[in-house]
Amino acid sequence: MSSELKEKIHYSVGDVLEVDVQKIVPGGSGLAFAENLTVFVPLSAPGDRVRVRIHQLKGKTAFTEIEEIVDASPLRIDPPCPYFGACGGCNFQQLGYRSQLEAKAAIIRDCLHRIGKIDLDGDIPMIGSPKDFEYRLRAQWHLDTRERTIGYYRRNTHEVIDIARCPKLMPPLNDALENLRASVAWENLWSPRVEVEAACGDDGSVSKYSSEILDPTDEISIDAYGERYTFSSQSFFQGNRHMIEPLVDVAVKDTAGRTALDLFCGVGLFSLPLARKFEKVIGVESNDLAIEFAEKNAANAGLSNIEFISEGVEKFIKEREAADVDLVLLDPPRAGTSKETIVRILGLQSKVISYVSCDPSILARDLRWMLDRGYAIDSITGLDLFPQTHHVETVVRLSLLG
Repeated sequence: MSSELKEKIHYSVGDVLEVDVQKIVPGGSGLAFAENLTVFVPLSAPGDRVRVRIHQLKGKTAFTEIEEIVDASPLRIDPPCPYFGACGGCNFQQLGYRSQLEAKAAIIRDCLHRIGKIDLDGDIPMIGSPKDFEYRLRAQWHLDTRERTIGYYRRNTHEVIDIARCPKLMPPLNDALENLRASVAWENLWSPRVEVEAACGDDGSVSKYSSEILDPTDEISIDAYGERYTFSSQSFFQGNRHMIEPLVDVAVKDTAGRTALDLFCGVGLFSLPLARKFEKVIGVESNDLAIEFAEKNAANAGLSNIEFISEGVEKFIKEREAADVDLVLLDPPRAGTSKETIVRILGLQSKVISYVSCDPSILARDLRWMLDRGYAIDSITGLDLFPQTHHVETVVRLSLLG
């Protein structure tokens, strides 16, 4: 078909196309092509031939939903969860676990190449989760007080789907979800939507927090990497119980020296192991409750060489003068941090940076800045903290050149 004729092809919302899915791209959708059109297909598998309906058009890009699987990819499996496709919590259950890991490695590579202009030689090593279900020790449940439903949001909406049990949750959390459903006093809830944060410890105890359900928020504990971490559902902690030790190991192994900065330190997940390798560790975190837990965890571990600072990382790093820093470990939230903050971190001239990221696109952007300012990548490792979803954790180790 001539390029002139292609330009005349017109697509509209509601059109149905039959396309072949080529691969999974950042965001988790499958990538396909029609004449003069790039097509994104959620919940697909590479090798699927699918009939899709366009629900949104942006220029020459179509966002679609599957109407029919014409020919299923050999990579496609039957999703084990009855809510899959409706619930927005998962978008990879149609893929076998090995295929999920391959897709995530490709997502990391795509972001590095497309956003960071970084091309890697060889494969990106992926550390898979020992369990791809029953791994989550944290959850957020939504309560619709008008419909009296408890669960997660329907995909691409804020409608609450009533969930009996979630196969990703560790058993104590599923039990807590059942107990919440049985005990909630709906008549006492005034807001149309109520959020409940929940987390479970190693002994099966569950911590719950809600601004409207006035139950006490208990403390819980996790033993990992030779340390004991106490926290609650009000403070952030990594969600995959089986991947805490691999994550810490990749982030801190083979490091030692005089001073380490642990930025966005939370309850001290990395600070405690670092304190056994460095003479001094400074942990920085804006959440006051997390700092309280971090200080408690350090005291319980008998570690007196950690200073925890309750302050935003951006403010802390802006006011900090250049110093002799051997390691900067940063684990920012999914949205990342500002370019100014990254540049100021680089200004510390730390010998080593260990960057823990849960968003490959933000990671790629920041790595480009780091490479342009005198650092080199020593290693990149993907860790699957989020089986059954497109999300992936990445740890990058960098060293200062010269």
